[in-house]
Amino acid sequence: MKLIERVPGRRLGGRATEGAPTAPASSRLGWLDALRGIAALSVAVYHLALPFYWVPHGTKVPYYLDPGIFGVMLFFLVSGYIIPASLERRGDVRGFWAGRFFRIFPVVILTVVGSVLILPRQHSVVQGFAFDHPLLSFAANGTMLQDMLGVPNVVGVMWTLTYEMIFYYFVTALFVMGWHKKSAPIAIGFAAFALVLGSWLALGTISTDLASTRHLVAAAGIVVLMAMACIFTARPDLVRWGGLLLGGLGLTLVLLNSRSSAFETMMIFATMFAGTVLYRLEHGQIERVPAILCCTFVAVSGFAVGYLYNRGPALWRTWSGSWMAFSYAYAAAWAVFVIGMLLRKRRFPRWLSWLGSISYSVYLLHNPLIHGMDWLLQGHAPIVGWKDRGIQFVAFTAALLVVSYLSYRLVEIPFQNLGRKVMKAVNRRFPAPVTPQPAIVGQAGPVPEPEPVLSGRD
Repeated sequence: MKLIERVPGRRLGGRATEGAPTAPASSRLGWLDALRGIAALSVAVYHLALPFYWVPHGTKVPYYLDPGIFGVMLFFLVSGYIIPASLERRGDVRGFWAGRFFRIFPVVILTVVGSVLILPRQHSVVQGFAFDHPLLSFAANGTMLQDMLGVPNVVGVMWTLTYEMIFYYFVTALFVMGWHKKSAPIAIGFAAFALVLGSWLALGTISTDLASTRHLVAAAGIVVLMAMACIFTARPDLVRWGGLLLGGLGLTLVLLNSRSSAFETMMIFATMFAGTVLYRLEHGQIERVPAILCCTFVAVSGFAVGYLYNRGPALWRTWSGSWMAFSYAYAAAWAVFVIGMLLRKRRFPRWLSWLGSISYSVYLLHNPLIHGMDWLLQGHAPIVGWKDRGIQFVAFTAALLVVSYLSYRLVEIPFQNLGRKVMKAVNRRFPAPVTPQPAIVGQAGPVPEPEPVLSGRD
């Protein structure tokens, strides 16, 4: 039997005290970076679409296996594997959320501001709603909940950040209530909901018109601000309040105001919690048989809901061409993740891990580059030959990698470092009371800094 070591430096709301074991900030797991790199390539290639013209019947590939959905689901698995582990190792809800803010928002701001300043309106990647209702769009997208508030994403690919953010809400609520080890039943519950009630859940029942959307955005903003105020006090009782506020808001939006069909929404969260189950399996926090049964049920449910529900009007909400596009892509994401996990102790190509490290910038910047390329090529002869398409693809890929690397080095890393300095100053000025908690079995190893999820859609 493994013993649970008590570590006195764990805090519910504040920083870990001296003497608490911490992982190096720069530690990363190469196989997860490699999976991010694969997901990033899949999404960028899908949106560019050029390679599909190079092989016979290549344009039919997204009809049978949607590369965007594949990239999204693969990245959701990675996120589910990392996010709860990051929070649990920290034992510090305030530090976790500060890290998320400094990780997610700088590149989003860079993308939006850069697109507005550089691209002309007719080629802008920024949605028209943002120009027509700037204050409402700014408020909704500022919470990263826009896809469930009835407000269009200011940049189309940001829809996945809404699911990522609500997953953070759920993870925070479970952690502060001490329910974070229940990943398997939660994953099964979401998958069962998707399987049985995949077409039943009403969509957009709160934001029915512009006025109700404004009210919902204002209400959600107030709840988020109150929750964060509670969390950043680092007082254990108030941190619990904040976590419950976030979890309640997330659950309300998922059940009452989702944009996408119920089966996709519920399967996304089932997939993320299944990723957590795999983490717990690897670190001895759950027995093998329950973990395998849980993940098998989630994977089979994800394939089945595509066949059952991704037809007719649902195709417009999943932005896919057929039930096969969803189901085969979902199965492929699971297959790639499991293969990566089985090979996790082997060395992966450095270029693939490097691509994974810049994948968040690739995710946000590839669409503005595509729009910019269309703008620059406007008025030129159409590109029809495979040679011309090849040159365009190589030029686009090189530009994307260079710009993403610059974003990673000049924006992502500096703001992450700034976030750490800010939290050190906050912890010195407003220290939190120490709440001894048991360390979680199997978490002696490093946990990489979690990455926001990729998007496979415009």
